[in-house]
Amino acid sequence: MSSSPTDPTAVRALNAPQLFPRHIAVAILAAVACFFAANHVAARLTFENGTGLLLAVLCRSAVALSILIAIVYFKRHSIRLPRGLVRWQLVLGLMITIQSLCLYSAVARVPVALALLTANTFPIILALLTWGLGGPRPTLRAAGLMLFILSGLVLALDLPGILGGGAEVTSSWWLGIGFALMAATVLSVAFWVTDHKLAGISGPVRSMFTMLVVFVSMIIAGIGDVVPGGMGLPNATPGWMGLMALMLLYGGAFAVLFINVPRLDMARNAPVMNMEPIATLLFGWVILGQMISPIQMLGGLVVVSGIVILTLRKGA
Repeated sequence: MSSSPTDPTAVRALNAPQLFPRHIAVAILAAVACFFAANHVAARLTFENGTGLLLAVLCRSAVALSILIAIVYFKRHSIRLPRGLVRWQLVLGLMITIQSLCLYSAVARVPVALALLTANTFPIILALLTWGLGGPRPTLRAAGLMLFILSGLVLALDLPGILGGGAEVTSSWWLGIGFALMAATVLSVAFWVTDHKLAGISGPVRSMFTMLVVFVSMIIAGIGDVVPGGMGLPNATPGWMGLMALMLLYGGAFAVLFINVPRLDMARNAPVMNMEPIATLLFGWVILGQMISPIQMLGGLVVVSGIVILTLRKGA
């Protein structure tokens, strides 16, 4: 039986934006991943030249918030939140605030690629968190993939060499990895809140309020001097260049992703975004001169491959 003109399903199909051809969607997502990767390298550059942690997150969130306000305005989304969801929106904003601070704290202390690889293990924590909060238990295959990812992380961090005394690391290195793991943990909480408490809110509206919480939190933290030197300005030209690049790269990636997401068929193509740590490795080498050993590169490939497979299985 054919659908009538008033069939809601048919109307939604007619009004749905036309998807990009897959090769174009993949190219756009690969470019976005590279922009995000370059943003983290720019963050390390600006931190090395005196920029405060809070200032970097404040500038980044200001650009993202401006873009989201424009998207919400021009698409005429309602910004009224149901009363019962306001506290969950606040929780989401605080989780992303903590994640941003922890990830940049990790980037400032360890090679950027290692910080990203460690933080990108959040799907494992999310699966365990979901199970612990009453969701489905990970299958044996999923558990195997998690162990595969963790084995890759062990190689990427060169833990055998460190524990065997063959690699020297400082307390700052361990702190940086700890921050990266904390970033992964709070990001998994943020995803759980989004999926289980805020799924009914429009994506741009939810993201706008999230960035608003991040922005306001950075201002309050700066006024309260929560992080000593957190609002410090760059003390050299490379620091200013890094800060400007950070804002432009993050803002550009954010804009491209949010404006085009309805046409990118994310259910099929989202795993392309997992190339971000690989791009970070390349940019970190070219721009910062950061090198990791061949065994660490192999570990990074294992981590990214495992996450892609895990993502593809969820989207299947």
